[in-house]
Amino acid sequence: MSFESAGRGDPIAGLLLSLAIILVTAKLGGHFSARLGQPAVLGELVGGLLLGNLTLIGVGALEYIKTDPGVDTLARIGVLLLLFQIGIDETVGQMLKVGLSSFLVATLGIIGPFALGWGAGAWLLPDASVYTHAFLGATLAATSVGITARVLKDLGRARSDEARIILGAAVIDDVEALIILAVITGLVVSSTEGQPVSYVAIGLLILKAAVFLVGSLFLGVSLSPRLFSLVSRLQARGVLLATGLAFCFSLAWLADRIGLAPIVGAFAAGLVLEDLHFRDFVSRGERSLGELIEPITSFLMPIFFVVIGLRTDLRAFAQGRLLALALVLTAAAIAGKLLSSLGVIGRRLDRLSIGIGMVPRGEVGLIFANIGLTLSVADRRILDDSVFAVIVAVVMATTLITPPALKWSFERFDRRRPADAVVRPEATNLSPDRR
Repeated sequence: MSFESAGRGDPIAGLLLSLAIILVTAKLGGHFSARLGQPAVLGELVGGLLLGNLTLIGVGALEYIKTDPGVDTLARIGVLLLLFQIGIDETVGQMLKVGLSSFLVATLGIIGPFALGWGAGAWLLPDASVYTHAFLGATLAATSVGITARVLKDLGRARSDEARIILGAAVIDDVEALIILAVITGLVVSSTEGQPVSYVAIGLLILKAAVFLVGSLFLGVSLSPRLFSLVSRLQARGVLLATGLAFCFSLAWLADRIGLAPIVGAFAAGLVLEDLHFRDFVSRGERSLGELIEPITSFLMPIFFVVIGLRTDLRAFAQGRLLALALVLTAAAIAGKLLSSLGVIGRRLDRLSIGIGMVPRGEVGLIFANIGLTLSVADRRILDDSVFAVIVAVVMATTLITPPALKWSFERFDRRRPADAVVRPEATNLSPDRR
């Protein structure tokens, strides 16, 4: 008997058992990952991998979780809130102040991995569609802001010039990667509907994505303070949280309606909201929106990462072709981000450490890959389960390699410059890993 049949009364009983298993797995995985000095997300992925591959030892009772619609819905909402939270932790003003170096590092850090990922796919998966090759490039494009911030904090470098460039570039990196996702998704939809793909169509998709992001930021900055000032007059409990979530879901819906991924809208919604907008709530003793949403994301985000692991079939790596693809994509992911250091302006900056700091992939890359599983052209999925497994392996590899590599690089640079210029480890208020 499978665990799915354990709940024979209320239909929700099976979902409740699935959630219990997923949450326990996530927290145990996160604990052991933290003990090893790695981000909790890595443990959640590994925990999902173990659950999803129990069939290798003859245990198939949990297979139903992979296709449980309730679990899938909660995971999708978790994705939206993850991007919303990342947006809340940044502001439009911060993005405008990061400087030319951050912009150049971000842009080169998108172009390099995208081109190398596309090329690796075309080389090792010649029978796959051009959309598959493009999606492989896109999944390598975005840097994990949360993982990078946590590593810099642990190394005591969060206030260094290198850290400011890395974190600023990682934020811009996410925005540019989301535009790439919007373009590729739009092209897939156009192809599915039988519409011809042209340079004009590509230009319109880029314009649409850019207009949506810039337009939503402009309107949000001008309207959201008035909106939150108005709703602050309501006396009901939980008004701030409800308004914030409604704002997030509305922009996510609007993004979907105009042909963009809902996560683009969720990210934009978070980006325009600043602490100043919530001052009326905070002044009367309530918590900020970031603090209010944290318990919800702590519940939903691990579900997404465990489900990603659950859907990864380790048997795919028995194929030499896919193992080679994983190795080549990992090399491309690292090399592409190291190339981004060429965008650093200034002689006294540690370019190698900046490049290494851009290496870890994470939430956005996994989200891209998950979207690829849902898209198809001519009844053929853009990413199949085996290629999806390869992407998860690349994300895990880049996450594992960054902390020791960044530590070595900073120490190397410190030995090379004058003693009075060495950056000392410092206490910092930088937010920890947001996952």
